[in-house]
Amino acid sequence: MSLLNTECPECETDFATPPLDAGETMSCPECLLTLRVSTVVGGRPQFEMVQTQLRDWGE
Repeated sequence: MSLLNTECPECETDFATPPLDAGETMSCPECLLTLRVSTVVGGRPQFEMVQTQLRDWGE
């Protein structure tokens, strides 16, 4: 399986991923942000940030 080079849209870290399809999610290895593949252009996944709800612990 070949790896694809891509970049995190938030921290701009370059990293390699296995082939991904639109809608799949993964975490950036640097900033740990959850990313969703919005499209695949030329075999390279284009990511969008996934909004996450953080739990309010009442502190």
